[in-house]
Amino acid sequence: MTKPHKRDLAELLEAVDLEAPLAQRHLWLIELFAWIRGDAKSTSAAINRLHLLLDVVQARPQLQTRIRQWWHQLLHIVDASSLLADYGFAQRSAFVSELFERIRLKLLPATPETTDAAVLFSLVLPKIFDQLWLAELNEATLARIADLLETPDIGDSARTQTTYWQNTVLEAITFCVGHIRSSGFSPELRTRMSPIAVQDRPFHWLDADLDTLRDAFLASRADANASAEDAMANDAALEHAVTQFRDRLDACRQAAGTVYTHLDEHGISVSLVFRLREMRARVLRIRELLDCLLSDRPNSYTAKLLSHLVKIGVHRQSVRDLITSNTTLLAAKMADRSAETGENYITRNRTEYWDMLRKAAGGGGMVAITILVKYLLLAVGFSAFWGGFFGGVNYALSFIAIQLLHWTLATKQPAMTAPAMAAKLKDLSGDNEVASFVDEVTHVVRSQVAAVIGNLALVIPCVLLISYLMQLGLGRPLIDHAEAHHALASLTLLGPTALFAAATGVVLFLSSIFAGWAENWFVLHRLDSAMRFNPRITAAIGAARADRWALFMRKNISGFAASVSLGMMLGLIPAISSFLGFGLELRHVTLSTGQIAAAGASYGWDVLHVPELRGALLWAIAGIFVIGPLNVGVSYYCAFRLALRAHNVSVGERQRIRSAVWQRLNHEPLSFLWPAKETK
Repeated sequence: MTKPHKRDLAELLEAVDLEAPLAQRHLWLIELFAWIRGDAKSTSAAINRLHLLLDVVQARPQLQTRIRQWWHQLLHIVDASSLLADYGFAQRSAFVSELFERIRLKLLPATPETTDAAVLFSLVLPKIFDQLWLAELNEATLARIADLLETPDIGDSARTQTTYWQNTVLEAITFCVGHIRSSGFSPELRTRMSPIAVQDRPFHWLDADLDTLRDAFLASRADANASAEDAMANDAALEHAVTQFRDRLDACRQAAGTVYTHLDEHGISVSLVFRLREMRARVLRIRELLDCLLSDRPNSYTAKLLSHLVKIGVHRQSVRDLITSNTTLLAAKMADRSAETGENYITRNRTEYWDMLRKAAGGGGMVAITILVKYLLLAVGFSAFWGGFFGGVNYALSFIAIQLLHWTLATKQPAMTAPAMAAKLKDLSGDNEVASFVDEVTHVVRSQVAAVIGNLALVIPCVLLISYLMQLGLGRPLIDHAEAHHALASLTLLGPTALFAAATGVVLFLSSIFAGWAENWFVLHRLDSAMRFNPRITAAIGAARADRWALFMRKNISGFAASVSLGMMLGLIPAISSFLGFGLELRHVTLSTGQIAAAGASYGWDVLHVPELRGALLWAIAGIFVIGPLNVGVSYYCAFRLALRAHNVSVGERQRIRSAVWQRLNHEPLSFLWPAKETK
């Protein structure tokens, strides 16, 4: 297949056709800018090609007239003011709508047969390279471009000297002001602003200030025969109007900024953060437009604005940028709340260490009961989906019971302790702070080791006891030999156990994300207050009980959400992946250890005496030594990275931490496993 012929400059200029269809005229413009761009490797080369274009056009008056007519025709078709005001902003003020719009832009091509200036702009200047060469254009080149694309004056020429461009910029500012006022008046933002900001009413006066600015600008462009005194008065009025308008914009921006304080206290809404960021960006856009309108170097500021629009257009296609920029506050709030909970899972002395072992042992005993119920459900013979669903319910109820009994499940700790550790990174100004953080690392590692040991130390004897009692009472162990063989074979280190264990670490992290989101949603919608004061609730259960339930749910909603989401994922992901054909299994260290104990009890002493069975058992036990670290490590890594991003910890500080941790590990390795003796 041959590549399409690329026309040279002479062919392109000869192809200027005022009578061509809309799509063909726009395709010509796209091709012309592609010629200027060249291979997009050198901005100086692109600017040289632009100079060549201007030289050729200016040397041929008839061609210059045709291009100018073509340009005037384009300005009558597309709305340049909408491009300046709205390019790069969401058409709908909702995060989800913008997310799907960006996905659509990435997947579906845009058509050049359009009267939408924003679409045409993105087709003509689609690369970040275009931003670079536009930003490097000097005044002389910009003046030549302005002369080539000269447009007639607009309005009553007897009274004003405003140009098409100036009127376009004024219209764009008007559109931006309309959007800002609309957002400022929306109940979602207005009710969350500080009382002082609402009383100052900056959004109410913004429109009037714009009218004053417009009148002052038009007056300053009045008939050139005006007296010197009138001209000075007009200039002074314009300067005052501009200052007042800028101050009002700042007041609107500050009023909107007070919403962040409310969100920090009462929960983060991604939609509200999105609207606040859009409002701030529109304020900045107005400032850029004012520079284009009022500067004595309008060509330079116009090129700067167009260069900025190119950058915005490129980034607007990024789904990742949208998610990252609008969820940073939510991630920070989730990290802070997880850090508060995570403090409860960190042991700093021997008393707390033994207490952690006790709580973890209780969690291991509950997991043994969970394994019993799991195999009873398997005996029922549900279909794959319903088996996974009821298995997930079993896990969820077990995890909730562990939470309510104040016991510990080791693998749920990393997602909580990692943010607690990252919170300590806010101040690393000196060596003492770094040493203190390394101490915190040793506390967390010790706590995690204690939790794993406590879980496994009790889950094994409890599962063996359950199996023995079933053998004694029912004449059969917990599982038969076929199921025991499957358990050992699936958990062997020789299979994909490590991969499945790492995937489980990601699932553990995702459950903490869901927990943080659920708690934020609970706080954002003030459900604890609704439970405490809702007339129907208080009438049904009484005010005192409603208050206790509200406090209970506020304290435990995060744990409930984590338990339910983790349990359902552990149950449903294997079933769904099996249906889809890629067979992803999950390997949870405590559950897997219990299954090995059940398999060993099924075989009895033969599992130690028969070489084939003994080998399978040893490889499965070896798998546990991989599953545990991967469960904990992957979950901890994901949570810690999220917390680092939320707290804006620099790369240099991260390197200092790594060096300090390795130094402690080399000099005091036992501090990561056993707490030092307490000094009186």
